[in-house]
Amino acid sequence: MWIIGCDFHPSFEQIAFCNTDSGEYGQAKLTHANGAAESFYRKLEGTVRVGIEATGRTAWFERMLYRFGHELWVGDAARIRAAEVRKQKTDRRDAELLLRLMLEERFPRIWIPSEAERDRRQLVLHRHRLVQLRTRVKNQLQSMAIGEGVQRGKRLWSQAGRDQLQKLDLLPYTALRRDDLLQVLSELDGHIAPLDEAVRRQAEQDVTMQRLMTHPGVGPVVASAFVLTLGNAERFHTSKQVVSYLGLAPTEDSSAGHQRLGHISRQGNSLVRTLLVEAAHTAVRSDAEWKRHYLRMAMKRGASIALVAIARKLAVRLYWMWKTNVDYAAIVERGSHLE
Repeated sequence: MWIIGCDFHPSFEQIAFCNTDSGEYGQAKLTHANGAAESFYRKLEGTVRVGIEATGRTAWFERMLYRFGHELWVGDAARIRAAEVRKQKTDRRDAELLLRLMLEERFPRIWIPSEAERDRRQLVLHRHRLVQLRTRVKNQLQSMAIGEGVQRGKRLWSQAGRDQLQKLDLLPYTALRRDDLLQVLSELDGHIAPLDEAVRRQAEQDVTMQRLMTHPGVGPVVASAFVLTLGNAERFHTSKQVVSYLGLAPTEDSSAGHQRLGHISRQGNSLVRTLLVEAAHTAVRSDAEWKRHYLRMAMKRGASIALVAIARKLAVRLYWMWKTNVDYAAIVERGSHLE
């Protein structure tokens, strides 16, 4: 059996390899552009297991390994780094560390989504990024309109509001900026509309997403992002693990009986956190108990911290709706002990 620790970089990889049958051991640097990496893995025979740290830009590498029938393990980067006590860090030492952890059966392997799930994530992410761009364009146009004495709020995006914005008597370059922004806005609307429809169809075909969408504030986008990021509710034994996984758990520096909690860790998927916070706005307006909780915390800690707290409660509730296969009405009837 071949076991390979791979310190992966976009342009090359440093590997440490060992054959447990023959005892062969070695190190190598494989460049990607000249095909050296592909040639190396193609020649390997028998069972091959490759371990890398969790990182981005590895889609082609993963597909290549699967094509050759090799096994890929992805490890928790923080726990891998914590396993090395020495301060010297080089590509060779990193590869050797990965190999050693695999040989000693201490490799902190993590769950990775399937290729299809990753592709479905891209739909949600792409739609979200375009919406962010559209929001920036709208903010610029709102600022321009207010500067000209037009205060219509959301009504500025109605047909009448756009007509009024188009008729403003502006200086040449200011008018050019307005016209370009309106054109970009129209183009973004044209791109986002079919993406919204695709996300909606995706959610309609998934029973879990449909169940989560019964909760106020949770639509196809939030439900899709939540399900595709967590992958499987059975991966988590408690709601605290879900909160930690999404980066909504507070940092902690407690010792000698003194508990010190900080801001949320943000060690998780930023897209899901953002969407949960946005959904919390609607959830607060729809749930009287949550609204009281939000107002009390907002008076003590501020509105932004209170809203993040509601987002955390929303993540916990969605998790239990998923794990227990019940909709919003049933989970509310069961009581707050699930939160």
